[in-house]
Amino acid sequence: MRLLTHNMLTSHVKGVESGYPLIIEAAEVVLRNVDFNADFIKRMLAKVNWDVLYQSAKAIGHLNDIPEQLQPNMESDEGFLRKAHHVLLEVEIKEGCLICPTSKKRFPISNGIPNMLLGEENES
Repeated sequence: MRLLTHNMLTSHVKGVESGYPLIIEAAEVVLRNVDFNADFIKRMLAKVNWDVLYQSAKAIGHLNDIPEQLQPNMESDEGFLRKAHHVLLEVEIKEGCLICPTSKKRFPISNGIPNMLLGEENES
């Protein structure tokens, strides 16, 4: 699971009003080479919650020198875009789990795929 994916996921456990952001418990993190596309990264920067991305990357030890806060005009800095690209697309949690911050329900990540399915008792 890439950190870009994590940034978009939320828990839908019954009774949970805010299941975001999910807590990452990474057992295995791998790095994958992905072709750099500056335009794609610029578009994603407008969609991601930067604070969540920063905290997630920090929690798994893969900050790659990204800044804690976005600054104006960073989308024109190729060095920054390459660092953001790395954190968003090349860092992958291969094994571990995601944890709902409210209910503490655990969602396994197996072979890079998060399983967000709920049992009938937890469906919203």
